[in-house]
Amino acid sequence: MKTRGFEVVTAYQEQEIHLPVRATQQAAGYDFEAAADVVIPSIWKSGILDMAKALLSGDALAAVQKKVKPVLVPTGIKAYMGEDEFLQLCNRSSNSHKRFLILANGVGVIDSDYYNNPDNEGHIMLQFLNFGPLDVTIKKGERIGQGIFLPFLKADQDQSVGTRTGGFGSTGQQ
Repeated sequence: MKTRGFEVVTAYQEQEIHLPVRATQQAAGYDFEAAADVVIPSIWKSGILDMAKALLSGDALAAVQKKVKPVLVPTGIKAYMGEDEFLQLCNRSSNSHKRFLILANGVGVIDSDYYNNPDNEGHIMLQFLNFGPLDVTIKKGERIGQGIFLPFLKADQDQSVGTRTGGFGSTGQQ
């Protein structure tokens, strides 16, 4: 019986995707690689200054917000785990220190019911913002983040509602 682990999503089966591994015996995180070359544009070039001006002047912000948003980097990987576990996605320290890349959501949470969901098969993607002055190109096969399997607890009065049909806010809860 499988407890927890990783699989390659169907769309990436023939693309030489590596399953996440731990770099050392004591490492908590499994290193995720990019499944494709992706350019993460600098927020300074993509309109962050325009957004600041729009905020200060009261102009329409919606058009500017479309320019400054995270870039999803595919991994080609999905994860399975127990119902009382989740996979925490974390940035690599070298991403922010050397490349000016941060995870837009700080920390990603992959719930157990994300695995094999009907919309995207549970494909794990990391969402990055680049606060550096230059665009950053992530190459296929580069290590881009870490995943740590963790247990979680439920409240005494826990009552979950809804079901998952996709990813990135797919439960519809605000």
